[in-house]
Amino acid sequence: MRNFAMKWGRLMAAALMLALSAAPGMASPLKLLVLGDSLTAGYGLKADAAFPVRLQAGLRKQGLDVSVVNAGVSGDTSKDGLARLDWVVSPDIKAVIVELGANDALRGIDPAITEAALDAIITRLQKRGIAVMLAGMLAPPNMGKDYAARFDAVYPALAARHHVALYPFFLAGVAGLPGLNQSDGMHPTAKGVNIIVDRMLPAVTGFIKALQR
Repeated sequence: MRNFAMKWGRLMAAALMLALSAAPGMASPLKLLVLGDSLTAGYGLKADAAFPVRLQAGLRKQGLDVSVVNAGVSGDTSKDGLARLDWVVSPDIKAVIVELGANDALRGIDPAITEAALDAIITRLQKRGIAVMLAGMLAPPNMGKDYAARFDAVYPALAARHHVALYPFFLAGVAGLPGLNQSDGMHPTAKGVNIIVDRMLPAVTGFIKALQR
């Protein structure tokens, strides 16, 4: 009887360990990095209102075990993002959302320079086996129609060239709306960030699920 009890105990312990190892949440979360500028860094906001934090919360509500890393730096251009790419994207990162270009447009940087920098970012990430989603940007109206036509075309062209997911306009539903932007008229409020996340969440959810297939 004692031997039976001991065997039964060992079997139960093994079964418990197996169940725990297969339980949701036991595996390490997928690490998604947001490479961006002040729009994702959380400029003017409390830390818990920044885009990466709100996106992580939204993804987890969808049942996705994802850890979102905030690699946004205020003032960064696309070339700045490229310059820090190799050290900011650690080996455990599986996917990157690239949100860069707003400062390029504000400074009137030649769209060809922006495109070259973003192209290099995507190329390097793909060579490392890291999935990429490109968050598009639109040129501000004051830059003129010719500049806007060239700049706005950069993101669709890159997405098609590299076969990466594209969210066409990061500030969709928020840009130009006073109640959703801070006093500078450029950076979203906490409410604005929530709208960006809500609108972008289906695309990011699909992006993440595709990686897990």
